[in-house]
Amino acid sequence: MFDKQSLKRIATPLIALLLVACASGSMPGVSQQGAPRGEAMVAAANPHAVEAAQEILRAGGSAVDAAIAAELVLGLVEPQSSGIGGGGFMLHYNAADEAISGYDGREIAPAGARPDMFLDARGRPMPFLDAQASGRSIGTPLLISMLKLAHEDHGRLPWARLFQPAIRLAEEGFAISPRLAGFIAYSGGAGGRLRADFAARAYFFDRQGNPLQVGDILRNLDYAATLRAIAEQGPSALSQGPIADGIVATARRNPRGGSLALSDLSAAQARRFEPVCGPYRVYRVCSTNAPASGNALIAILGLYERARPRPEGVNSADDWAAFLWASRLSFADRDYYMADDSLVPVPTLDLINPDYLNARALLIDVAHAPEQTPPGAPPGHPDLYDRWGRDLGEDTGTTHIAIVDGWGNAVSLTATVESLFGSQRMTNGFLLNNQLTDFSFTPTLNGRPVANAVAPGKRPRSSMTPVIVTDRDGDLELVVGSPGGSSIIAYTARTTIGILDWGLPVQDAINVGNATARTETVAAEITRFPAGIADALTARGWQLQQTSLGEVSGLHAIRVTPRGLEGGADPRREGVVGRVSPEQSAMPSR
Repeated sequence: MFDKQSLKRIATPLIALLLVACASGSMPGVSQQGAPRGEAMVAAANPHAVEAAQEILRAGGSAVDAAIAAELVLGLVEPQSSGIGGGGFMLHYNAADEAISGYDGREIAPAGARPDMFLDARGRPMPFLDAQASGRSIGTPLLISMLKLAHEDHGRLPWARLFQPAIRLAEEGFAISPRLAGFIAYSGGAGGRLRADFAARAYFFDRQGNPLQVGDILRNLDYAATLRAIAEQGPSALSQGPIADGIVATARRNPRGGSLALSDLSAAQARRFEPVCGPYRVYRVCSTNAPASGNALIAILGLYERARPRPEGVNSADDWAAFLWASRLSFADRDYYMADDSLVPVPTLDLINPDYLNARALLIDVAHAPEQTPPGAPPGHPDLYDRWGRDLGEDTGTTHIAIVDGWGNAVSLTATVESLFGSQRMTNGFLLNNQLTDFSFTPTLNGRPVANAVAPGKRPRSSMTPVIVTDRDGDLELVVGSPGGSSIIAYTARTTIGILDWGLPVQDAINVGNATARTETVAAEITRFPAGIADALTARGWQLQQTSLGEVSGLHAIRVTPRGLEGGADPRREGVVGRVSPEQSAMPSR
């Protein structure tokens, strides 16, 4: 009898030979041109986006193809969260060789950006709403560049085919959902400046200036025209020509105009990256590299594993206390060190070094909450420990998509325009991001430079942590991620623990109360906690605060089980899960 690993050693070279043969055309129907072998699944934040992904999967598209179609629709029906005027991070799992690859579409500060551009005339940080609803906050949009890069590597259907569902929906119109209607009303009032932009006012409000209501039909012919241009020209449609001119003019418009120029749009490019991976019990967890925060999530899991080698489950106060402790320690390091590692030194791997995590885990006392959690001193970087000032920040206009296709490939995609409706400036049917407010507004703290300070050509720090988990043999186990500002890290880590350690079904793990221990006050969904957990944590000294609107997660996850794919969508938003059987899928067009 062969064990699983022995079979893999035999099968891997055979698969490689089959792929070569199929590429030459001698063995059709076996490799990427073959029919899907299993069911496919998508979990995303809006039913229209899930339907678009299902359409592409049924047409023989890959996980990347389906993710692109879903995200283009999300930019239409959920514009407060993501879109082609923003950016994102994507992880891809290739079932043929078990490789996990990363794609970075993080926006970049223009050449004219200045460290003090979010300070007022007296050197104080601008009010956040002023900074958000301004041209200064707009970075170069790189979502489309990232999606095109991933499609070149892993697409099956033609690029232009992926745009058809979103174009059709934009032209035919869609009914405004309760979530979108609520945010239009909020951002058109004291909670935002959406009315101040002419294009946004004309799109989201009626002729009397009233916000559009639930069920109103919204059409976006400008968005459809932009998508047609991108379908034909690729990312260059956003870096040269009339759409690019509109982006620059909108960003530079007063009041508080920015410095974004056509040269910035032409120079900025998405990039591939090596995911940050770490062991977690019998699994391997992979997520984003700097300037994003995948190592912070991996650190939470590593610290939790050390504190709870034998976890008891969701009803254990010790397990919850260990998770909060792990979060506090990881966030302390992340807030201090993380930034764009192409411009500042970042000890990304040192912060998840096993010896370093062993030392940090010794601080955990599940019986008592910590009084203070300063950053640690990772090995190999003693010069960085006293170098930076620590800053907080980041907001919540983000979405997440999880997809597994019929070949067993997977995508975990987190995309964003940063705050609600991004910069609240609109051009050519889409909103522009306010991603540069993810930089520290203050370039120095207590006489020290801040690692995440503004600089020309720099990517702001990000909390986005799309995750792919495999077993020890490299087989796909879990695809998970969430929006939610800096709380993304905690949302995704807690859900991963709930599924892998606490044995919860995927949907139940998503439904459990969130808790983000970034500071002394823990933002918590106390009403979603198991009975007695909140009281037990409070008795141990944890300061739990139930937020008035609840937490803003949008968790979506898919797990591979012996019984098939198991998915879950966050009930806190409007997401759903969709399946596609092998019988529903067609051969891909070439």
